[in-house]
Amino acid sequence: MLPRFDPTNPKSCMSLLEDVTTNVKQIQDSVLEAILSRNAQTEYLRGFLNGQLDKQSFKNNLPIVTYEDYRSYIDRLANGEPFDLICDRPITIVFCSSGTSGGVPKLIPLTAEELEQRILFASLYAPLVFKHIEGLTEGKSLMFYFVTRESETASGLMVRFMITCVLKSVNPSNSFLWDRVQIIPHAISTCADTAQGMYCQLLCGLLQRENVARLGAPYASSFLKVINFLEDHWHELCSNIRTGRVSDWITDAGCVSGIGKFLTAPNPELASLIEQECSKTSWEAILKRLWPKAKCIEAVVTGSMAQYIPLLEFYGGGLPLISSWYGSSECFIGINDDPLSKPCDVSYTIIPSMGYFEFLEVKKDHQEAGHDPAKNHAVVDLVDVKIGHDYELVVTTFSGLYRYRLGDVLRVTGFYNNAPQFYFVGRQKVVLSIDVDKTYEEDLLKAVTNATLLLEPHDLMLVDFTSRVDTSSFPAHYVLYWELGSKLKDVKHEPDRDVLEECCFAIEESLDSVYRKLRKSDKIIGPLEIKVVRRGAFDELMNFFLSRGSSVSQYKTPRSVTSEEALKILDAAVVSEFLSPKTPSWEPRELHSSR
Repeated sequence: MLPRFDPTNPKSCMSLLEDVTTNVKQIQDSVLEAILSRNAQTEYLRGFLNGQLDKQSFKNNLPIVTYEDYRSYIDRLANGEPFDLICDRPITIVFCSSGTSGGVPKLIPLTAEELEQRILFASLYAPLVFKHIEGLTEGKSLMFYFVTRESETASGLMVRFMITCVLKSVNPSNSFLWDRVQIIPHAISTCADTAQGMYCQLLCGLLQRENVARLGAPYASSFLKVINFLEDHWHELCSNIRTGRVSDWITDAGCVSGIGKFLTAPNPELASLIEQECSKTSWEAILKRLWPKAKCIEAVVTGSMAQYIPLLEFYGGGLPLISSWYGSSECFIGINDDPLSKPCDVSYTIIPSMGYFEFLEVKKDHQEAGHDPAKNHAVVDLVDVKIGHDYELVVTTFSGLYRYRLGDVLRVTGFYNNAPQFYFVGRQKVVLSIDVDKTYEEDLLKAVTNATLLLEPHDLMLVDFTSRVDTSSFPAHYVLYWELGSKLKDVKHEPDRDVLEECCFAIEESLDSVYRKLRKSDKIIGPLEIKVVRRGAFDELMNFFLSRGSSVSQYKTPRSVTSEEALKILDAAVVSEFLSPKTPSWEPRELHSSR
């Protein structure tokens, strides 16, 4: 656990950061000892440890588990069984994951104590951003947040998404700290109606454009949703500013009262200025033009979010992209101590007091069916990881998760004092598979990124993508759904067939030797296909997942889709189709060398 410190005092925060990253081994040992001793009498630990609470017994006797292994305990908690199934302290809330990484939302139990720790965690990285970026104190943050309606388990436990939980933890009657740093009133940020909340947050930000020092959202994807919303609504926003009256469809009480503090009179001059910028041929650097005093864009841009970096750079016009922290619904884990590093170079320093961390070395062997690092490699402690190696993270938390596999792959890049630093590679997840070929999320992202370079000379950008396996014909083949955007506003570029076919081929060339052998030599896999979908198709896909309980703030486009309903949405939006025109290169020696 993080020790008590003054989150409003930057020196206190920096001093704590130095302490926790210096005494890593001692902190990790004390964290594990505390977790085991306080939870010794839980049903879960008794079943494996039988009172033996030393570190070696923990490693020898407790299995490494996934959510599915653990699900029965969480279901029992949700149905009213006592919290001492897994934890010695009351479970006060259940976090709901986004549900788009693994397909179905996960329910993660949390104690009040650990929730407080996560709020303190945010105070650790805030001073680092202010330290490295000059001028942030000259204005406020325009951070876009969206809450999701809560639900309850059968036993009455509140179920919330992480962002919703943090926002709802702010006391509305005592939101002085919030108002001191945020442009948007708390009442608007906590609006449960996404459309009204997004509209009013943008309206607040435009009305106070000269006072915005920082822009952002929790994830790159959610920030881009805001930009897309602005593209569709800037005419109406300008009308509201010109007349001094908010649109009639804004009925949420918190939004109406929050906007009323700023939309107090007609402002035709500001409306005309915004219209002038938004009506220009290109939206390149639109964020810098609308908010001229902004110093940076803050959002997670690592892992699967890295795909959105070119779009953010296009709209941001040179504003630095800041990826401040790394965490999940299960555990908050690390912070970026070098906020101005390039997005491709971002490393997160593990904060050892947030949980007990172990690591499974990842050595992908595409030839071995059912490869599982948990069964083939030793588990490594935090202090024993090696620079340049890839690991899957395993966490043990104060709220009752024990040796739990997050599924995230991290690459060790260095150390901050004695605390390892990691680059977030992505999910240890197979997204596409035919025969013995297994294409991992990380590899698919790299292949698509390479292919999109072919779009740049044609003023086209990849807005979003997903994929599936098509088994309706023989041989089966991979299908990618692409939504394209133009760098020039109101200019419709018909995708050039030769360019898109070359994109198909470039993706195939970027995939591993197993794929290319099955494609060229064995002819078990057919030509890769790109289906271009109309503008807004991925918004429709997002709305589908939101209707199933996902959250706008935490939504991540799934990189592969199997749901028939989701595929119907995508297939109905297809406007053109392209197949790889050639077979990718492959030499027999490649397969031997990759083993």
